[in-house]
Amino acid sequence: MSTTASAPHFTPDPHSYARPAEVSVQHLALTLQVDFEARTLAGHATWEIVNHTGSTELLLDARDLHIEEALLGNLTGEATDFSLGATDPVLGQPLRIAIRPDTQQVTIRYHTTAGAAALQWLTTEQTAGRQYPFLFTQSQAILARTWIPCQDSPGVRFTYEAQVQVPAELLALMSAENPQLRNEAGAYSFRMAQPIPAYLMALAVGDVVFVALSHRTGIYAEPITLPVATSEFQDLEKMVAAAEELYGPYRWDQYDLLVLPPSFPFGGMENPRLTFVTPTILAGDRSLTSLVAHELAHSWSGNLVTNATWNDFWLNEGFTVYFERRIMEKLYGRSYSDMLQVLGNTGLHHTIAELGATSKDTHLHLDLAGRDPDEGLNEIAYEKGDYLLLTLEHLVGRPALDAFIKQYFAQHSFQSMDTASFVTYLRRELLDKTAGLEEKLQLDAWVNGPGIPAVAPAVHSTRFEAVAEALNNWQNGTAAIELPTSNWSSHEWVHFLHGLPQSLTIERLAELDAAFGFTQSGNAEILAAWFPHTIRAGYAPADTALHHFLTHVGRRKFLTPLYKALLATPGGAKRARQLYATARPNYHSVATSTFDVLLGTAE
Repeated sequence: MSTTASAPHFTPDPHSYARPAEVSVQHLALTLQVDFEARTLAGHATWEIVNHTGSTELLLDARDLHIEEALLGNLTGEATDFSLGATDPVLGQPLRIAIRPDTQQVTIRYHTTAGAAALQWLTTEQTAGRQYPFLFTQSQAILARTWIPCQDSPGVRFTYEAQVQVPAELLALMSAENPQLRNEAGAYSFRMAQPIPAYLMALAVGDVVFVALSHRTGIYAEPITLPVATSEFQDLEKMVAAAEELYGPYRWDQYDLLVLPPSFPFGGMENPRLTFVTPTILAGDRSLTSLVAHELAHSWSGNLVTNATWNDFWLNEGFTVYFERRIMEKLYGRSYSDMLQVLGNTGLHHTIAELGATSKDTHLHLDLAGRDPDEGLNEIAYEKGDYLLLTLEHLVGRPALDAFIKQYFAQHSFQSMDTASFVTYLRRELLDKTAGLEEKLQLDAWVNGPGIPAVAPAVHSTRFEAVAEALNNWQNGTAAIELPTSNWSSHEWVHFLHGLPQSLTIERLAELDAAFGFTQSGNAEILAAWFPHTIRAGYAPADTALHHFLTHVGRRKFLTPLYKALLATPGGAKRARQLYATARPNYHSVATSTFDVLLGTAE
């Protein structure tokens, strides 16, 4: 029977047209042909559905898709009526498909269009190897609907299988069970047995090869990138084991990394079984691998227990940041994780200052209705969410908090969670067991109030205190070359650069550059912290490196402050737009949607 007596609970999602409480998708069989010349995906999606209410209509999300036909059943089924509703610039269109109360399968034949924002088609010149083109997807937050007609809400889960045809010289990968070798036919089959939300659908096609790091971990990368990536991520199995010790078994069988070309707009994307990562973390000293710990932690917080809507984004990211730092502490010690905590806290205060101390956008529980949920992707969800858990740890102790988190993941595996339900669960399982604990925590002030509640404990780092001392000595006359920096990590260098005065002269920057070689650094975090100083001062020796960075790196976290710094200088707007015109073809649409507005080039 396709009709059930009572429908499951789905939190209403302002960013989806789907009505899963009436009819929900359960399994996807996807067939796609990847055409690099036309830059399209073409094929069909067959959805197995559950009709909870006897409805005669299935609603899916679509954006910039060309729908050719809808069928009841599989490809041999009968054609049925469908229509696309009015276009919303953020949400796309509702795809309405006529069904019967007993319909169990619906097939949609379609192809993507040039507007498919999830798809990044790279030319050979835009890849590391410069021999073959590359395609990757970025479905989070609501871009899965630009390459698959789906119920594009994080509260809706489904399993999937896929058949993907690609050029014979390339390998196809998905957020699923993946091939480890290329085949001559370019035909690949995929299966994801654990149910996932649409934003975790992922596809990548390129000249990539695989190296196993352990029985369940490995690296995919372009051949030219693979050796350094393999060295950088040698601790991957240790990370997985450390995470399991903290919060329970890894539930996705395999954990691999795909190192993408530089245009990837984020640090990483936690696609199940296959985390996408930016090459900007290949620092050569494993100093930026906390990003991998972050994406791994999402295998529990986000992928296993998922925010029900994007208003609840902090439930994904706050838990993940806290978990990431616990993994890094387990592997590299408390002094290391303390640095990450201080850097994150600095970013949080900066974001609150930008948004405004009383802004509702500094609440943990957001109201993003009518806006692109991408606007909620900032330090509030990540760092304020982590800070709430850090405060809770401070009040109840680590053993009690760890037991709570482990139980939370176990009890809600492969389910979604909204903020109200989480607050109820937190009270019942932890807060109500100790008189006055909720008042001490100021829970409502965290969730529904602006800024940082006063109860938050101070964070500090002994290693950063030594950095501050070195910085003070340099400002008071000690030569840069004499500073005790030989054992500094990337984090210490970034903290040093962030602590520099904003009014440095060209001569002072030249002294630092001569001593430490910042302009020629291969470390993206260091460069991103150095360039704002060179832009403000008009330090010409860094101009070529800045141009190279802006035109070769697509990570929005780094680029946004640099474009803002350029705009703040005399004549900087013209320079910024000229640089952007050159760089824009290398960026993903997630990044260009931000920069088009920032630089005033939006249509």
